[in-house]
Order: sequence, then C-alpha cells, then structure tokens
Amino acid sequence: MGDGLRCGSITLGKKDADSVHMEPAALKEKIEAFIDAHNTCALATSSRDCVRNTPIEYNYADGNFYFFSEGGLKFRGLKENKNVGIAIFEPYGGFGQLKSLQVQGVASMVEPFSDEYLKLMEHKKIPVEVMKKVPQPMNLIKVEPSSFDYLDSELKKDGFGSRQHLDV
Repeated sequence: MGDGLRCGSITLGKKDADSVHMEPAALKEKIEAFIDAHNTCALATSSRDCVRNTPIEYNYADGNFYFFSEGGLKFRGLKENKNVGIAIFEPYGGFGQLKSLQVQGVASMVEPFSDEYLKLMEHKKIPVEVMKKVPQPMNLIKVEPSSFDYLDSELKKDGFGSRQHLDV
C-alpha cells in the first residue's frame, strides 16, 4: 500500500493505510450486511465531458450489483467508460455515527431475456409476460465490484480504523 490507498492514480490518505485493518473475510461480511440492509445507491458514470450521478435502486446478487433502468444520461457515460462508482450511505447523524460504502467497479449490459436477465427478473418478482409486453425491455446494468471502501465509526469500538478497504 505504500503511502496510502489508491484509486487509479489518486492516493487516499496515509492515515487510513496505517490504521488497524480487519481480516478480509470479516470485512467482506460487514460490507455485504451493509449492502443487504439498503436498496438504493448513487451510481456515478462518466464520459469525456459529462459526469452523471444517478440515485437508483439496486439488487445485489452473486457478488454483483444489478440495476434495471429505462434509460437516461448514465448510458452516455457507460458507452464511453465502463468504470463506475457506487455510493451507499446512512443519513448523517453526527461525526461519531458515520456509515457508508463506496464501490469501484466495471459495468456491462446484460442481454434482455438471457439467463442472467431472467434470474434478476425472478429476484425482483417481475413476471416475464409483463416485461415481454412492453415496447422496449428494461435495460439491465451489471456492475462487478473491483474494490470497496467502507466507513463505519463503530469499528473503532472493536479497535479497528473507521475506514476499511477491500480489493475484490
């Protein structure tokens, strides 16, 4: 890690790199519990001249994030840049009550009515007949996480740094 955590060419604080880290399996368990406790995030996409940050409902299955979407400016960014950011967070309740997750990942489109698409429709309890009747099937974005940055003030109670990083 050297001088800090890295995001592309950006270094994220020596203080975080030098703090007490959780074991990866325990951290992943905390992260997945946080993901499962929520259903909405901010999905950030970008192109050369446009950054879009979209509040959107997600589904988390098999270690990936999935987003059904009719369209929007986020797709402009996804055409040019498959790298995305996801933020999930609790409302601010004071300095000692911070809890959030930032995810870096790579996005791809799931083919409508493929096995993976049908699996997510079943997960969301969307009847296939209903989706086949709409003029254009919903887009399904899949994000495979490459890293997680978890912030939880309560981790200090267990002797860990409040910021934890996990590469996938």
